[in-house]
Amino acid sequence: MFDIHYHLLYGVDDGPAEFEDSLALAEASIEDGVSHIVCTPHANDRYQFRPEVNRERRDKLQERLGDRLTLGLGCDFHLSYDNIENLHKDPSRFTINGKQYLLVEFPDFSISPSMVNTFYEMISANIIPVITHPERNPTLLQDQTRISEWIKIGCLVQVTAASLIGRFGNRSQAMARDLVRKNWVHIIASDAHSTERRGPAMSRAYEYLKSEFSQETADRLCFANPKAVYWGEHLLPQPEAHGLYEDMRIPKKGFFSKLFGR
Repeated sequence: MFDIHYHLLYGVDDGPAEFEDSLALAEASIEDGVSHIVCTPHANDRYQFRPEVNRERRDKLQERLGDRLTLGLGCDFHLSYDNIENLHKDPSRFTINGKQYLLVEFPDFSISPSMVNTFYEMISANIIPVITHPERNPTLLQDQTRISEWIKIGCLVQVTAASLIGRFGNRSQAMARDLVRKNWVHIIASDAHSTERRGPAMSRAYEYLKSEFSQETADRLCFANPKAVYWGEHLLPQPEAHGLYEDMRIPKKGFFSKLFGR
């Protein structure tokens, strides 16, 4: 499997603190059936994003792991004004393996109404946003229609493996499964941080998808699509997304609507 959202690098964010911690986490993913990982440290105002340091630490880990696991580079891109400005100056600084795909993360409690325009500008510049774990975002838990807007213009959606098996609570689990059911999900990734509190769960998610949906669904979300993202390739044709053009916020009929049968 390919895991494209992973906080594997030590000492750069809220992932592993030391080299040995990163190794232990990598070994857990090897045991879990993962062959390729994109190391995606946070790029936000809390942690300094230093691509040269990330590359150095990735290389050190890769040397120790050998050919048992292949490590790429990207980031967990927070949608701040400064980040977006820097992205358009040098996209490869932030995108997955310097190609066209970019993991994007929203703040928990506020998503600008103009975000669709921000994503449209990215796509026009050949940067494809991959929306990370919407099922864990409080704003999107209340209103999935925002997600449909972004998918319609060409964004991809990534759900956390552990959400499917209930590790982030019932609401996140229900939303994650509903998004898969509607074919609104393109990628499953672990968003792993440590072996103790946020370990990988890719194999359990894969088995859930295979048993509750299909082998094709499991392979598409855990292998084929993330593999294409890893290598900067186009995704193969995807299943039809159900309800994408329906407004899920159906208003109650008012007096005049009832009177005129509208």
